[in-house]
This record gives sequence, C-alpha cells and structure tokens, in this order.
Amino acid sequence: MSDLTAPTAATVIAATRHWLEQAVIGLNLCPFAKAVYVKDQVRIVVSEAKHLDGFLEDLDRELDFLAAADPEQVDTTLLIHPTLFPDFAVFNEVLEIADEAVEEHELEGILQVASFHPDFQFADTEVDDISNYTNRAPYPTLHLLREDSIARAVAAFPEPAAIFERNIATLEKIGLAGWLALGLSASRAGQEH
Repeated sequence: MSDLTAPTAATVIAATRHWLEQAVIGLNLCPFAKAVYVKDQVRIVVSEAKHLDGFLEDLDRELDFLAAADPEQVDTTLLIHPTLFPDFAVFNEVLEIADEAVEEHELEGILQVASFHPDFQFADTEVDDISNYTNRAPYPTLHLLREDSIARAVAAFPEPAAIFERNIATLEKIGLAGWLALGLSASRAGQEH
C-alpha cells in the first residue's frame, strides 16, 4: 500500500477504538481492558515510519515513554503501523525484535509486548479458524504492557488460564457473521481505507 492510499492516523485510531470497544471490551476478550480504557490510560500511537528501522525507533521511544510514564496516566500503549506489515509472518518476526528491544532497554520484568494483526494466525490452525480472531485487530499492533498491571489483573481474576478458552467459546458462539456484525473486518484484505 502506498502512502497515497494509507489511512490517516485519525482513521487508524478510530478503527482501533471501535475494535477495542466492540471486540476486546464488548466481547470481554480481555477482562482487564475495560478498567484502563474507561480511565483513558491507553495510549494509541500510529507510526508513520517509512521502513522497519524507523518503526523500531518509534518502538524504542514508546518503550522509554511507557517506562517513565505515571501508570495512573498511561498504563499501556498500542503502537500501530497501518501499512508496513501486511504479511502476518513478517510481523510475527517483528514481535521477536520487539522482545529483544525490551531486553536492550533493560525493561525485562517491567514491560512486555503482545501482538495483534488483521491476519493473525495461531500455529496449527487454519487461516479462517475463528480462534485466530482473538488476536485480530484492524491494523498490525504491538501492545506494550506493564508487568505490574498484568500481575494485578491476574491476581484479581480467579482463573486467568481460562480466559483463552472462554474467548474461543465466545467467538465460536458468534461466528464470523457475529464478528462482522460488530463492524469488524474479517481480514486486512477485506478492509476499505
């Protein structure tokens, strides 16, 4: 996708907020998300980097920013690039680099990175398996999380391991038609910009 057809940052943020509200919070895919979202503690950053090196510089800045920020102001960050990583396999490799960046910034045990992608696919699943939708977002997204926040959330949730199973059951119940009815795209290929 060229820069001429790239969505604006406002479009990316609006689509991401819709996904958070309808899927992540609305379907309760992450029982910890609502509390930080309603308190406006989720930072959404759209990278406009032209290449991987530029995106990694944005990641470095966001890791430093989140580590220094007051958790009451910014608890978590979503770093999004709408056009640089259309291929999930390539983006998955970027997650490995992001994990290395956490180590390089000496933030192990403080921050961690999770990923979401429009074509996310778990190992040993088919592309259209509904379980993959638990990690499908409108655009390739790195989620920078505070380990302290994760620990508090897990302590408050009686069976954190059951979240994934419950999410799959929820998505199996609504199916692709239910997902699409929420105004969410089936994949990046299905999106209009």
